[in-house]
Amino acid sequence: MSTLETNAIGKYSTNNVSFDDALNLKSYTTTQRDALTSAAGDIIYNSTTNKPQFFNGSSWIDMVNPLFTVDFLVIAGGGSGGSGDGAAGGGGGGAGGYRNSYNNETSGGGASSETEQTIAKGVNVLVTVGAGATATTGSGQDGGVGNDSVFNAITSAGGGGGSYTSSTTKDGGSGGGGSATGSTPYPGGSGTSGQGYAGGGSDNANPYAVGGGGGAGGVGGDGSSSGGTSGNGGAQVASSITGSSVSRAGGGGGASNGTSTGSDSGQVVNSGNGGTGAGSGAADAGNSGVVILRYATADATITVGAGLTSSSATDGSDTVVTFTAGTGTVSFA
Repeated sequence: MSTLETNAIGKYSTNNVSFDDALNLKSYTTTQRDALTSAAGDIIYNSTTNKPQFFNGSSWIDMVNPLFTVDFLVIAGGGSGGSGDGAAGGGGGGAGGYRNSYNNETSGGGASSETEQTIAKGVNVLVTVGAGATATTGSGQDGGVGNDSVFNAITSAGGGGGSYTSSTTKDGGSGGGGSATGSTPYPGGSGTSGQGYAGGGSDNANPYAVGGGGGAGGVGGDGSSSGGTSGNGGAQVASSITGSSVSRAGGGGGASNGTSTGSDSGQVVNSGNGGTGAGSGAADAGNSGVVILRYATADATITVGAGLTSSSATDGSDTVVTFTAGTGTVSFA
């Protein structure tokens, strides 16, 4: 049991507690502290690290600078391409939503860089890496929508799936490409503001001429009646958050009946790219997303919980942690 020691107690008329001198916390070395039987809320001064600390019920947390900032790149899973049936083509899948705070580099959809996240030490923070939408299994199917990626308060929306003769637009982080029914054209899906662009639409004169999926860096191309040309996937956006510039989150190309496939950025793991459509047969899956965090190494150390696949590296005075799969929590100390 703790003992309160004092030289004098004075009574005040208001509901205040004051001290004539500085309040002195009991000092312990780290070894002495770890030998204590502690309860949540206990406070000490650690004479080994020269920092006041509190016990949160499971670990001791520094009370010096408990908040720090983390830059992020959060990309969702891409949408899968639509699969045509020989009479109509399949639109390209939209890229996963793209949100960035690092180095004043842009976010998706032409948006400015976002504000970094302020994180409290000792608190669990959610991280989810969105998987790409599953590939279609045969002819005549709409593509699927990708899965969201999350870091703390930041959520990037999964990319929209490419259409097959569907009037229902495939909205997402970036929109999926539109297809057609006979001579009835359909537009591409819408992108999410600050994350990605819309998908391209189909051409009313040629049902083979379908749209490409939208990308983080540009709209998907429209189909063209000239030769049944299908739209290209929208452009990617580059980020140097890892220390090297890497482009990610491009839209998938639309595809007619084996005669025209729009260009795109291809099947790349953890890119958030949309899947390429197919004129007939199965179309491509969307590509998985990624979550990348960057913070000053001197500010914190990270603990990654079960369920997440990650790797850590340093770039100058910063730590860069890349999450490539899973969902779980992380904490910082």
